[in-house]
Amino acid sequence: MTSPVSLSPAQAAARLTEFTVIDVRAPGEYASGHVPGALNIPLDRLSEAVPALKSASARGALLVVCASGVRSTRACDILSAADIDAATLSGGTSAWEGEGRDLDRPAGSRGGWALERQVRLAAGSLVVAGLLAGVRYPAARWLSAGIGCGLVYSAVTGRCGIAAALSRLPHNRDPRAATNLNATLDALQG
Repeated sequence: MTSPVSLSPAQAAARLTEFTVIDVRAPGEYASGHVPGALNIPLDRLSEAVPALKSASARGALLVVCASGVRSTRACDILSAADIDAATLSGGTSAWEGEGRDLDRPAGSRGGWALERQVRLAAGSLVVAGLLAGVRYPAARWLSAGIGCGLVYSAVTGRCGIAAALSRLPHNRDPRAATNLNATLDALQG
């Protein structure tokens, strides 16, 4: 398996009309702002989208996007294993917006926190809670140690249990996401 081609925001913007852009973030993140024209297929639903993505890739190039480039690289690896070529946007939507490029925001959407920011809040809060509770109950410090070990594991493997859990919370899910995913898959097939 080869590493996916990584495009800078400037390179991707110059060729944006050539790509079918796939945003693999959670629906709530996608709704808070995405690369213009991007279709949302959350990473945890990517396997069911493989046939539609294979069809779309036969018609043109795919560009996979997330917030920072980590999930889109993982998605490109999954697609590569299914014999689908795709490029990733280096730095994700954060880099895209950081270079002054516009993000599409659906009407009526509310700006939510990026999943990485939610992970930092949850992990930091749990570490502090473990330390504070450890003053009275020393065994509670193991909570802080467990979160620290989980963060190390996340850094080494690129998989984060806290992010996986947070992505399933209602504020990170669009109630119309299942319908939207079906419509997206139908559009990719056609």
